[in-house]
Amino acid sequence: MADRTEPFEKRHRDGSLWARGQTAGGEPTGYWEWFRKDGTKLRSGSFDEGVQVGEWITYDASGHPHRTTWFVAGKRRTTRPD
Repeated sequence: MADRTEPFEKRHRDGSLWARGQTAGGEPTGYWEWFRKDGTKLRSGSFDEGVQVGEWITYDASGHPHRTTWFVAGKRRTTRPD
């Protein structure tokens, strides 16, 4: 039986949103986002049972995509997998 997903949020000390995603069985799962204190997006990507998978994007200070990294079976790649 699959664990039920629960929404997850963590905040900076000033109360602004730092991270948002979901967990299952205490592990991050699905799509997650991280934010700077000013509210701009810092990073986004997905987890599968706590392991980073697929495309992860790091954003510049303006919130625009800066770098893309891919994860296959939890291993980082700097080029898109075939």
